[in-house]
Amino acid sequence: MNEPLRVLVLWFPDWPLRAALGGALPHPPTALLHANTVVACSASAREHGVRAGQRRREAQGRLSSLQVLPHDPAKDERAFVPVLQLIEEHAPGVAPLRPGLAVLRSRGIARYHGGEAEAAAALVSVLAETGFPEVRIGVADGPFTAEIAARGPQRCTVVPAGGARDFLAPYPVQVLRDEQLTALLMRLGIRTLGEFTALPVADVRDRFGERGTRLQALAAGADSRPLTPRPPDPELVRTVEFETPLSGADQVAFAVRQTADAVMLALGEASVVCTEVRIDLTDDDGEVFSRPWLHPSCFDAADLVDRVRWQLEALAAQNAKEPVDEARAFGGIIAVRIVPVAVDDAAHHQPGLFGSGTDERLHHAVSRVQTMLGHEGVVTAAVAGGRWLADRQVLTPWGERPVAPRDPSSPWPGSLPDPLPAEVFRPPRPLGVTDGAGEAVRIDDRGLLSADPAFVDGAAVHAWAGPWPVNERRWAAGGGKRGHRFQVVDEKDRAWLMFCTGGRWWAEGRYR
Repeated sequence: MNEPLRVLVLWFPDWPLRAALGGALPHPPTALLHANTVVACSASAREHGVRAGQRRREAQGRLSSLQVLPHDPAKDERAFVPVLQLIEEHAPGVAPLRPGLAVLRSRGIARYHGGEAEAAAALVSVLAETGFPEVRIGVADGPFTAEIAARGPQRCTVVPAGGARDFLAPYPVQVLRDEQLTALLMRLGIRTLGEFTALPVADVRDRFGERGTRLQALAAGADSRPLTPRPPDPELVRTVEFETPLSGADQVAFAVRQTADAVMLALGEASVVCTEVRIDLTDDDGEVFSRPWLHPSCFDAADLVDRVRWQLEALAAQNAKEPVDEARAFGGIIAVRIVPVAVDDAAHHQPGLFGSGTDERLHHAVSRVQTMLGHEGVVTAAVAGGRWLADRQVLTPWGERPVAPRDPSSPWPGSLPDPLPAEVFRPPRPLGVTDGAGEAVRIDDRGLLSADPAFVDGAAVHAWAGPWPVNERRWAAGGGKRGHRFQVVDEKDRAWLMFCTGGRWWAEGRYR
């Protein structure tokens, strides 16, 4: 087995929370959910017993004021790109392990600063000055041991060369992140990495196979994984630099035409097309403005030039909206980098005999509007799991993949079946529902109507159906949310989905 390489790992605690909330630590009690399960939570939430892996109901039972947000892994990666670029300026060769965790070889930076501890302290100081005071750094033999060291209580932890085995020995076997092996080791009474490494290698191989042998070597500090920075394919990435900063969007767009053609030529030589691209704009102060762009089919050179122009226009508009005392001087762009992020086989995107299918003009127009209104100015709707329409509607900025906070395929007793209303009111819209005599229609505790609905906001009712009782979170303080649903068609052929609670009527949505 190869000798482990000395590496330096940078860990940014609670990175998904920072990416979602957009601010430095400490964060308010917040949990990020995927499929109704907590995948990350803030330190203030953990103080009240909230943990990753809990169901939403259990987490909110521990802390009723817990803020709940959907987890967006793409947003984590997008927010981590500027951090990697910042690290790269001071320590070339950084490689991301996952959002919030990066690794680089310690030899070069240690020689520059006079030692590994000094190099780690210098990086901590630089990152703290740029808004990341929470960073932790570990230096050890191999990324695994260095990551464990970075998660320790110290800002910088250096494990001496050859000391990984002794350092890892007291840690529980759960740090190996193999649930099946961990459960079996626990049943055998093996609870620490030191106890695991004490087992004969031959016995481990016979009982657990090659993966068990690999994990035992990892527990002993023999991490032989090669460290190679993984930037985008250099054969596909193209960069253009300007001797004089360019401030006009049209100027920059004209200057990158040849660069866009070079990207398309490289893609063509590789027989692939680009479906997602990241454009990095570097201004004369050295600040990098990055943004990913998606395409419904694949980019061509004109599309890339348009994205550069739109990104510059959006950047200028954002700078113009900032207060005068906060707006920074925007001198111009000195470099543009076009990075194909996602590629696909070109054979999958050949136009059909009677057209390509996707309406390129629609995508062009909507993307153009998005640059004028902002990233979240144009959104698309998707359906998530839940019982109430406002909870099921997920709005995603145009060009991004929707991330449902709750799995729509899971059972949701009491949820509305298809077809769903085309228009959802957030918040619900108040309505007046009366009978033929002009009296308000009410529902008693047994779900019986005081009279048939005759008018909705003055419009005569042609047909109606209901009521359907809905009781949600009856165990919660105040009894949760409860009431009755109705479907009503009025004389103007408008179909309403209504909800009656506490003697008042509300419109959840309207069918088209």
